[in-house]
Amino acid sequence: MLSGMIGSIPMDRLPKPDIILTHESDLDGLVSGCLLKRLAQHMFQVDVPLAAYHLPQWQNRQMTERAAWVCDLTLDARVDRQGWVVVDHHPSAHQPKRATYVFSQEKSASRLCYDLLEKEGIGNPELERLVHLTNVADLFLESDPDFEMACDYAELVKAYHFHPFVKLLEGRVESILNHPLLEVMQVKRSVEDPIGLDWARRHLEPLAPGVSSVDLAIGNHNVIMNQLLKDSSLEDQVLLSVSRRAPYQYGVSLRSRNGKARDVAVQLHGGGHPNAAGATLPKSVKSVSTGLDYIRQVLSPKQELKPDGGLSDLASALDALQD
Repeated sequence: MLSGMIGSIPMDRLPKPDIILTHESDLDGLVSGCLLKRLAQHMFQVDVPLAAYHLPQWQNRQMTERAAWVCDLTLDARVDRQGWVVVDHHPSAHQPKRATYVFSQEKSASRLCYDLLEKEGIGNPELERLVHLTNVADLFLESDPDFEMACDYAELVKAYHFHPFVKLLEGRVESILNHPLLEVMQVKRSVEDPIGLDWARRHLEPLAPGVSSVDLAIGNHNVIMNQLLKDSSLEDQVLLSVSRRAPYQYGVSLRSRNGKARDVAVQLHGGGHPNAAGATLPKSVKSVSTGLDYIRQVLSPKQELKPDGGLSDLASALDALQD
């Protein structure tokens, strides 16, 4: 097992992968997966297949390959295997024992993968620029001057989906830069975001101390939540939005400016970055409203004894049920 930052990983110790596995849902998964595919082609002169998964499908995938490279998907026991390489930036409770593990919370998966390419001497200015934009969008670096542009790039994958977009790139992931489809994203942002922001402002609901839900209708959700958080009354809040992620699965996205989004996500058995995090909700959640009810219940503060020494209403109700 090798674990650590890029400089501590001997490149000649990386095994030839049978497959490259990445996150299907966002730009970071697409760019990091394509970068690892290029690295494998350079190192082993083979065209390694690239497969992408949404999280619910990933959690049920059987790991049958002898060797694989995994990026932008959290380390767990299923991928901690001899001959496997995991490149990721999401915190994990699992400690690597067998896999080669490249990890940093301070960088996106794309940045970590690009560092590997640079170590092999196959970086270029176009890739460097694309990786920067991906890093800004994925880590929600809202203070970066390229933040709004980076969100346009991130929306490309959400609008046109992983596999069709990879097909359009024809093996040159850097051709995303200044792609004509970005004009569509810019027009969508200029028309949809003001409408979506107005709707979101009128549909905020406190769920717990320091946490509010926002109903997102149209527009770039990242940009809209960032605009909301710039409001002085919300700048110390964690904002979250519940949405359907698969036919029978709901998830929650969380954003903040105070570094507390990940803390709230962890309470919901999720994770992510300090200001951009998420979680998959239990299968018992069948709608947005039941998802909000579940979150409200999880985040509700524990009831304390009343000043007069009596039990809280909740504790009293529980005692009555036991009786």
